[in-house]
Amino acid sequence: MLEKDSLKILQQALERLDRGFQSLPTHAGDSYDKARVSEVLAETADRLHENYPYFHPMYAGQMLKPPHPVARLAYALAQWINPNNHALDGGRASSAMEKEAVAEIARMFAWNAPLGHLTGGGTMANLEALWIAGRVAPGKTILASEQAHYTHQRICGVLQHKFESVPCDHRARMDVEALEKRLARGDVGTVVATMGTTATGSVDPLPEILRLREQYGFRVHCDAAYGGYFVLANNLFPETAGALARITDADSIVIDPHKHGLQPYGCGCVLFRDATVGRFYRHDSPYTYFSSKELHLGEISLECSRPGAAAVALWATQKLLPLQKDGEFAAGLQDCRAAALDFYGRIAVDPRFIPGLEPELDIVVFAPVAPSTSAASARSRWIFDAAAARNLHLAVAELPIGFFQGATRLHADKSSLTCLRSVLMKPVHREWMDRIWVVLSDAADGVLQS
Repeated sequence: MLEKDSLKILQQALERLDRGFQSLPTHAGDSYDKARVSEVLAETADRLHENYPYFHPMYAGQMLKPPHPVARLAYALAQWINPNNHALDGGRASSAMEKEAVAEIARMFAWNAPLGHLTGGGTMANLEALWIAGRVAPGKTILASEQAHYTHQRICGVLQHKFESVPCDHRARMDVEALEKRLARGDVGTVVATMGTTATGSVDPLPEILRLREQYGFRVHCDAAYGGYFVLANNLFPETAGALARITDADSIVIDPHKHGLQPYGCGCVLFRDATVGRFYRHDSPYTYFSSKELHLGEISLECSRPGAAAVALWATQKLLPLQKDGEFAAGLQDCRAAALDFYGRIAVDPRFIPGLEPELDIVVFAPVAPSTSAASARSRWIFDAAAARNLHLAVAELPIGFFQGATRLHADKSSLTCLRSVLMKPVHREWMDRIWVVLSDAADGVLQS
């Protein structure tokens, strides 16, 4: 099941890496008990069986996408050096690779000279974006939709920024009318536009938000952690494609290479269109690295020590799969999107299910038919368990009943619905859809007929 042929490629790369250090005095390397290490690794492998099979096409639940083999190999290769991208002396090559990789991500949004760097993940990247937002517009309120990632409110609590949620429309997008009413009251410094919510993959109406910026003068931060890469896809709804195309007009962007960028955890990225915001990062440290006069990454990041291996893996992946429309990387995104449309299409015509929102990206939500919302919620959990027993792994989510077509048929004994959710973020899901559907049907029949 697990791809292992690449270990031969890693061996060859390690030998080449080793030859580059032949001028050094002979060093025997680390001394360790190989037999004991073998025992511990065997036990480790056994413990890892307790995970769901995230790498397999039959895992169609949460946002867990396997790293590309080149990313795994490059990350492992870098571990023999273990570079630290806080400063140039800690990771000279990997720091240069980070700058090149981040510049390519920026070009994907038509940004040529932004300030940007990698982070430990989307949460840290959003923290930096909102920290800068607070420095640029101190004391002003930050707005995000009710379906924005919960960490925005948490981050604002940590930073002691004022935060408010804006209601969503029936498509789980920020309600523009509600936003304008809040803007009219004043005191708003930043609006967070979520370009692919984690629950449904809905994309906020960025063109309308930018139109309001012209009138009310706030900053726009695009949380594109999940959906940002879909700017390269050619099979989106026109409205979705139009919204993603306007990310270029934002003030700051967050994107997560460890989601659709094929990277190991954790690898986030934050970008600022105005590179002069780097002045807010300025610091003096008597024990940092002073052997280079060039700006180092630690001077434009809130994080200090950061794994250079993450930058090496991202650089290698983008070297193999450039971030280009109509390229191999973009084709993978389009396959994910096609799989989601296929899955949704089957659910929409099946009388056993209540379809949720038509997917904008590659996330599908749905629920089983039932007399009431509470009964449908219970059946969702039963189908989740029944599918898992058949090696099909889905996810569950709690969403407003207004997000579901035909939910009016249910007795609304509660305002939200526990539903089933699939993130079809592996390109191979497209060719596995028939198999997935057979297993889901069998699991649903077992629940609905009992």
